Amino acid sequence: MKTQIYQRFKEVRLQTEQLCSPLEIEDYSVQPIPDVSPPKWHLAHSTWFFEAFILQEYKGGYTVFNDDYAYLFNSYYNNAGKRVLRPNRGLMTRPTVQKVLEYRAYVTEQILGLLEVNASLEVLELLEIGINHEQQHQELLAYDIKYILGHQPTFPSFATAAHLTKETHNQGFNTIAEGVYEIGHKDTNFCFDNELGVHKVYLNAFQISNALVTNAEYIAFIEDGGYSNFNLWHAEGWDFIKQKNIESPMYWYTIDDQWHYYNYNGLQAVDLELPVMHLSYYEAFAYAEWKGMRLPTEFEWEIASKNLDWGQLWEWTSSAYQPYPNFKKAPGALGEYNGKFMVSQQVLRGASVATPHNHSRNTYRNFFHPSLRWMFSGIRLVK
Repeated sequence: MKTQIYQRFKEVRLQTEQLCSPLEIEDYSVQPIPDVSPPKWHLAHSTWFFEAFILQEYKGGYTVFNDDYAYLFNSYYNNAGKRVLRPNRGLMTRPTVQKVLEYRAYVTEQILGLLEVNASLEVLELLEIGINHEQQHQELLAYDIKYILGHQPTFPSFATAAHLTKETHNQGFNTIAEGVYEIGHKDTNFCFDNELGVHKVYLNAFQISNALVTNAEYIAFIEDGGYSNFNLWHAEGWDFIKQKNIESPMYWYTIDDQWHYYNYNGLQAVDLELPVMHLSYYEAFAYAEWKGMRLPTEFEWEIASKNLDWGQLWEWTSSAYQPYPNFKKAPGALGEYNGKFMVSQQVLRGASVATPHNHSRNTYRNFFHPSLRWMFSGIRLVK
């Protein structure tokens, strides 16, 4: 176990820096909206996580890199002390990007040194949490970099492998029989606490699409007045799109009566055959209503996923983010990781093209507020 985690740790730390390497130095400190953190902050926060939860606890005589960094780069862990407010992360021009990279190198070296003298099960388990935590931030970096660049006047391109591909099979519906099914993570490999505990649910028979909704299909919804028909929307969703003047997915624009979008390669014509993305839960629900169908529950999705190709986009479900039976929070700051967010959030299942390798499983429970659209989110229908 030690050798495997040792290697994964080194790989993940390098991958984060490689993901950011195409950025210009000016890109690293930008925060256009509170939900989008600066790339520099991600690089530092994922490093502070290892320092705060492993090195300071388990490496005797450890010297923190900088006493201010706990305040600057803590995210939401109240048990870990005070922190810069989330909307103010973009105000930090200091420390510099170079200093943050030095911080990363220092902590990486210290973790590797710790493993040479202390590879206890407790340290290895915390290290695995930290690795998975950094992988989550790699995906968030993909979202945030796209937002930073995709809201600039010149729509600059960015080198990334996070591109969608066409749904290659003909759309059909898989039938799932009525019955009692077991839900939750059962393997011995890593999972987050919100995937536990294992429990049974009853499902009515249903049919689920074997393909995601495409841009062409979503354009038909737009052109049929989907954004102006209040009958299709939750009241909260209707208020949201009217207040924000939303009439299409994020990054979409009409140019000479043709739909265009920003997709890392600059501003381009919408590819009609690709899955539609950057939708809020409100929009996903309204589209399903327009089609006379619905979104799956997260339990339906988990059971059906065994016979689906999934992983292009996180898929909205109709399930509110709630604890499973016998869910238990860890003591201290790590107990804040998931549990305290189990209110006013909607569950998404699957993975996306920005999800790091070895970081997806069909029990993974992603969650966001129903209004958010900057993540890589899409639609799969049930009837």
